Amino acid sequence: MVPGAPAEPIEGRQGHYAGAVSRLVAFAADVGASWGLFTLGAAALAFSIQLVSGTKFSLASYQVVSVVSLVVWEFLYFAYQWALSGKTIGMAVLGIRVVRTDGSTIGPRQAVVRTLALPLSFLLLGLGFLGILTSRNRHALHDRIAGTAVVYSWDARAARLRWLARQDPAAPA
Repeated sequence: MVPGAPAEPIEGRQGHYAGAVSRLVAFAADVGASWGLFTLGAAALAFSIQLVSGTKFSLASYQVVSVVSLVVWEFLYFAYQWALSGKTIGMAVLGIRVVRTDGSTIGPRQAVVRTLALPLSFLLLGLGFLGILTSRNRHALHDRIAGTAVVYSWDARAARLRWLARQDPAAPA
């Protein structure tokens, strides 16, 4: 459990450090979502330019602009969502979120630092992710740099509906 987390009743694993599989699947979902949104935006831009100017436009023809646009988009995709709610689209689907190491919500500063440090985990041949498997608090390199942790955070409304599926052991069958 994250030190300093609220002492309110929790359901299941809420508040516990998220595991490697949950984080990997959430990241894969985010890569798919961000690339899909980027592609959709590039197509909308090309269509708009063609509609206004009458000339055919493709972002792929401008490779440097395309790569810079993609890097800026990925930064905004992750940093904005982490700063806003502590979770990205993929993290929301998997029920995990980013918090400070004391359990409080992260702010824009931690979101930006975490986003800037994320590529370091990849650039070190993936060794930056080793802490997720080996450390007690499952910190990756970018988590340590930003002072963050990833925890389970399921929606409490869904937990309240679980009573429908439970059978009362005292009730007659």
